[in-house]
Amino acid sequence: MGERKGTNLYYPPDYDPKVGGLNKFLGTHALRERARKLHMGILIIRFEMPYNIWCDGCGNHIGMGVRYNAEKKKVGMYYSTPVYQFRMKCHLCDNHFEIKTDPGNLDYIIVSGARRQENRWDPKDNEQVVPETKEVSRRLYDDAMYKLEHCMDDTKTARSRDSALDNAIALNDTHWRDDYSSNCALRASFRARKKELQEKGTLDQQLLKNSSLNIELVSEHEDDIKLARLLMHSSQKGNKKDTRSSLKRLVSVAKSKEKAKKMAVTTLNSGSTKQILRLPLIQEASSSKSDTTVNSSLVNYDLSTSDSDS
Repeated sequence: MGERKGTNLYYPPDYDPKVGGLNKFLGTHALRERARKLHMGILIIRFEMPYNIWCDGCGNHIGMGVRYNAEKKKVGMYYSTPVYQFRMKCHLCDNHFEIKTDPGNLDYIIVSGARRQENRWDPKDNEQVVPETKEVSRRLYDDAMYKLEHCMDDTKTARSRDSALDNAIALNDTHWRDDYSSNCALRASFRARKKELQEKGTLDQQLLKNSSLNIELVSEHEDDIKLARLLMHSSQKGNKKDTRSSLKRLVSVAKSKEKAKKMAVTTLNSGSTKQILRLPLIQEASSSKSDTTVNSSLVNYDLSTSDSDS
């Protein structure tokens, strides 16, 4: 836009065409502010980041394609190609970083202030088509025998990959020869799977609602089902054992009470003067030094005294 500022604009009355253009007459440059350091060999340009970098000042990531106002200057020559260096300021901090061109490798090199995010790889690892180097291109142009050998190698490589290409084409034809029926079958399987997922989601929501839970349920697995059945079976066995043991204890207590009643009746019906009825009491735990003792009460019945009182 700077070169158009002197076009179709106001010309002062004292303008002399013999001096030259309007910029020369006014003592300004056509690029205006972009040429303020032109006397130092520096031109302000709009530079676009060629790859992803990390700023050394703030450590933030700067993506490829971010544009800056950069100071461009010539720092050397690569044969007949000039090497330019660009200096710009990070938009997130006060750090400046410098990048220069590398005509030999068709790349850019970071001089200072930043480091490159490594996303480079060897195209041969991905079986990509790699362009020929300058030496190979020169020999292909000058040496007819080398060109013939190079073409033969390319033909052998193509033949070795014909089988893989044929297999891929055959596989594609078997599945997609009839596009309509293949698409219908695929969509039908998708619909059936979608219906199953909806039914499962409904059951899961009902289970969570009944259990008053707010968790994420995972899909069932055969091992989990087997483990749950084993736990249920073992718990049922344990409950049966507990009920049987409690019933046995109740039966033994009832038998002991019945036996005590029978002994009391037989002693009362006998004609002895003094009868002893031993009633079992609860055993109390004494100190660690003393042994466990059982207290028994003796009930004496004097029939002669009772007869005289009567």
